[in-house]
Amino acid sequence: MVQAPSQPLWLQLPHQLALQVTPEQFAALAAANRELHLERTATGELIVNPPTGGNTGKRNWNIAGELYLWWRNAQEQGEAFDSSTGFELPNGANRSPDAAWVSQTRWDALTPEQQDSFIPLCPDFVVELRSKNDTLKDLRAKMEEYRENGAKLGWLIDPKNKRVEIYRPGQAVEVLENPNHLSGETVLSGFSLSLKRIWA
Repeated sequence: MVQAPSQPLWLQLPHQLALQVTPEQFAALAAANRELHLERTATGELIVNPPTGGNTGKRNWNIAGELYLWWRNAQEQGEAFDSSTGFELPNGANRSPDAAWVSQTRWDALTPEQQDSFIPLCPDFVVELRSKNDTLKDLRAKMEEYRENGAKLGWLIDPKNKRVEIYRPGQAVEVLENPNHLSGETVLSGFSLSLKRIWA
């Protein structure tokens, strides 16, 4: 039995083609190791994320719950996903944001097989919640990757510093210090996330 690491573990792969992890190999690894939260960068590096701690788990649950409540009343607009959902980005990376949303038009354009596998697109909306062991450098790189691959709105929520970075295409990153709530803007019309429980 392999114990999950306490911090994200990056497995560096040699650049020889024969040793690169293909999307199919990554899917097999993820299926065989369901207790691990695996991601794959566009360059073939594997990231093994540990299970979250209690406070991060509570915060993730709050974000996903608020997104669900909004979706339940506006479900014709798109589909919402939790942190266990894998997306295959256009650059080839496999990512699992802490929360995500895809417009109904883009979701409906996928085949049933694509909807059942790692979703082959970048979400329109993504959330990354900084946990105790996450570095801002890595999370910021991830947010830029989402933006470069088509995300229309992204939130990097940092409970430690009570700060939120908002990512939009073609714009400078907006930094909010200790905001009370976040707006889904025109991407998630009518969605507002209260940060009271996130900062607690």
